[in-house]
Amino acid sequence: MPDSYSPRYVEAAWYDWWVESGFFKPEYVAAKNGEAEKFVMVIPPPNVTGTLHLGHALTNAVEDTITRWHRMNGEVTLWNPGCDHAGIATQVVVEKKLFRERGITRHDLGRENFLKEVWKWKEEKGDKIYHQLRRLGGSMDWDRACFTMDPKLCRAVVEAFVRLHERKLIYRSVRLVNWCCTLNSAISDIEVDKKEIDGRTFLPVPGYKDKVEFGVLVSFAYPVEESDERLIVATTRVETMLGDTAVAIHPEDERYKHLHGKFVKHPFVDRRLPIICDDFVDMNFGTGAVKITPAHDHNDHDVGKKHDLPFITIMDDKGNLTENCGEFAGMKRFHARKAVLEALRKKELYVDTIDNPMVVPMCSRTKDIIEPLLKPQWYVNMKDMSAKAIEDVCEGRLTLIPEMHKKTWYRWLEDARDWCISRQLWWGHQIPAYFVTVDDPLIPEGLDTDDHYWVSGRTEMEAKQKASERFNVSPDKISLKQDEDVLDTWFSSSLFPFSIFGWPDQTPDLEAYYPGTLLETGHDILFFWVARMVVMGNTLIGKLPFTEVYLHAMVRDAHGRKMSKSLGNVVDPLDVICGISLEGLHQRLLETNLDEKELVKAKNGQKADYPHGIPECGTDALRFALVAYTSQGRDINLDVLRVQGYRFFCNKLWNVTKFALSGLGEKFTPNPTHELCDNESLMDKWILSRLSEAVAVATNGFEKYDFQSATTAIYNFWLYDLCDWYVESLKPVLYGSDEETKSVSQNTLYTCLDAGLRLLHPFMPFVTEELYQRLARRNCDDAPSICVSPYPLIEEFQFQNADLEADVSFMQNVVKSIRSIRADYNLTKMKADVFLKCTDEETGNVLRPYVDLIAHLSSSQTINILVNQQPPIGCAMLTLSVKCETHLMLKGLIDINKEISKLKGKQEKLNSQLRKLHENMVKSDYEIKVPEEVRKQNSEKASEMEVEIEKLTKGVEMLLTMQ
Repeated sequence: MPDSYSPRYVEAAWYDWWVESGFFKPEYVAAKNGEAEKFVMVIPPPNVTGTLHLGHALTNAVEDTITRWHRMNGEVTLWNPGCDHAGIATQVVVEKKLFRERGITRHDLGRENFLKEVWKWKEEKGDKIYHQLRRLGGSMDWDRACFTMDPKLCRAVVEAFVRLHERKLIYRSVRLVNWCCTLNSAISDIEVDKKEIDGRTFLPVPGYKDKVEFGVLVSFAYPVEESDERLIVATTRVETMLGDTAVAIHPEDERYKHLHGKFVKHPFVDRRLPIICDDFVDMNFGTGAVKITPAHDHNDHDVGKKHDLPFITIMDDKGNLTENCGEFAGMKRFHARKAVLEALRKKELYVDTIDNPMVVPMCSRTKDIIEPLLKPQWYVNMKDMSAKAIEDVCEGRLTLIPEMHKKTWYRWLEDARDWCISRQLWWGHQIPAYFVTVDDPLIPEGLDTDDHYWVSGRTEMEAKQKASERFNVSPDKISLKQDEDVLDTWFSSSLFPFSIFGWPDQTPDLEAYYPGTLLETGHDILFFWVARMVVMGNTLIGKLPFTEVYLHAMVRDAHGRKMSKSLGNVVDPLDVICGISLEGLHQRLLETNLDEKELVKAKNGQKADYPHGIPECGTDALRFALVAYTSQGRDINLDVLRVQGYRFFCNKLWNVTKFALSGLGEKFTPNPTHELCDNESLMDKWILSRLSEAVAVATNGFEKYDFQSATTAIYNFWLYDLCDWYVESLKPVLYGSDEETKSVSQNTLYTCLDAGLRLLHPFMPFVTEELYQRLARRNCDDAPSICVSPYPLIEEFQFQNADLEADVSFMQNVVKSIRSIRADYNLTKMKADVFLKCTDEETGNVLRPYVDLIAHLSSSQTINILVNQQPPIGCAMLTLSVKCETHLMLKGLIDINKEISKLKGKQEKLNSQLRKLHENMVKSDYEIKVPEEVRKQNSEKASEMEVEIEKLTKGVEMLLTMQ
């Protein structure tokens, strides 16, 4: 066994052995335990483009910890891995690669050849995330790994679309969508970053050389028809006035009652805009008049529908102005912003521009500014499905943990708009819907926006047959054109819990592993993924996909900031596992697309947080830190350097196990059971009581998803109970000559190591496996690996003894008090006599059984129990309680005059510092000039100094009595 713990050494080979041995497959436990309970969980499929960040690491650590615990409890356990095709993200990556390397776009290649390039990229790069998940120790059944573009999953997607379309739950409609002009596609709400700005701000926009102005409110006037009057309106997007089709006022606004039924004239196009009355207008905001652009604003869209206004599209897919814009037609949208403003000035219709705090919607992939555009898209009718999902939570069929997420669940689903599922991309599941044209003059040609002229089908032949029946013509007169759009990535992901098992076929896996047990993920995708899996499971199979949802919090940096490349605080988990220099961290930044200013800021952030880089910590330490930080409902502020503390913990495990193996000896054979033999020492019984407590707290923590309690209990057992106290107490026994006592304690030590490693294994799989394999086995049929060994059960460890623990705690306080006095007087090598002054016989009787142990643990010469007696002169004293004092003989061991001189020197120094502090605190302007926080710190500092001076005074007085 190597002298010290090395993560690289420990983590080198175990994972491949686990996989090759089939330990992660549900069939392994099923073959051993037969009809055991099942635990089934699917991974939130990471993007195929992805590389791990700390958010992935947290998800993986928590999920693997849960999975390993269930497997160790003998359940038939399946954690199913998978990867998402990530439509937009992947297409963007491959497009950038093509342009960077070959100077071509996807349009130069054409759809078929472009998709070949995507598949080529996926085969070369797409399994990187799997490699990283393995490095984190994820105990997934890799034979069942699925990709959302695998044929099996593609078939499920087509089947789901067709069934929902046939049931009228999917339909086609023209509505406003989040449009990214760079992608030329609609995107989902989760792919929109909402950038908050305080006022006038210039932002870079793809396709524009100069930055574009945002964060201002422009006011301009519309001339009232047949009048000299003007109606002033305001907007943050002045170019959209080209699509205005009305001006709205409140019907009760006295200022404008004379304008009811009137019109204003558009200054740039031949258009009359009605002045409409609607009580949505806030009379007290601005001028009380609101421009209405139904085709380019979500709120205005609803007003337009209500008042039957024209919907005029002024922007094409690329963000260029259309022919509806008169003299501005063909301009790029933000060039038009400047041009329209200048034209308003020339016509003397411009009023003013003021700062306006606002939220700018940006595409998370391209950083382009999102435009609301009217587009024909496919939608899922969410009304009834959402109501069922709400009912599932209300009635307890589906449990959300922590409970606070229920409110979000209800709010989102109650307000859920129909789900737009079409995307104008090439990479993804092409929508299995076909536009029908009929070779018959009696039937008008269909309209792209009319659902009646669209059919869906599992194959084109099936779709043609449907069209033939719908229009009552023979199939040979039908022409079909498949929709070129693809489905939203969340659509295929929503089917993941059953598509991976071969649905719609009734496969053995589907029967065995659907529905699952638990879904664990981040709370940020509660609606986008979790809710959609629930509605799809209910609708397509009639069963919830899982019965529990555990939502972990987000990982932030040590300062509570969101992880951001521009701050330089995004850390690759592999850099924590393997370690990295500050220069290496800087190099990581060069691989991003940060501009020079952001790059400097990010480098400075890294230099401040990691001046010496990040030390090698290993997988076990990182996992333990992430899970130990997990507290339900709160974000995790992770100081990466604190992970190193858990690496030291691994080293402690290593050293104590190495010592224990030496103490057990090569020929040691543990007793067949860990039951008591009645010959255990008080410390044997005490450590078994502490072990029982750790088992109970850890098990309760797992059952309640309270990982903080579980990790704390296990950590404290190993570090404090076992290493600091029990092992130290064993040394005289193991090196002594009483073989019977030694044998009993060896078995107790073995029980603690064996059970302690199994307690810890779900959190720290590698180091626990390494150490477990070095232990002897109780029985020849024990598990070949710790990952399939039984987790310690509460009913097996019923050794709690509260009275004994109280006595040992008292003994430990005595030892700490002796150590404290020894440290104060620097007694590193000399042993002193100790006198424990007790006020009653009962207190003395508690300590007497531990006299030899106290002497050993505190490096004392003798321990003397005094009941109602005075200790000899020349002792230093510490009060333990009202019933006990510790007196340590110093006379003859120290130079008393030298010690008095040293204490007085400290006194004088502290008194001088305290005087200066008090002088500052009593100055007349102290309360005004000194910040409150500093004043508070000064008060605390003064109090601490006074306590220390008092302590030194008593020390001098005590030493004077020894002269």
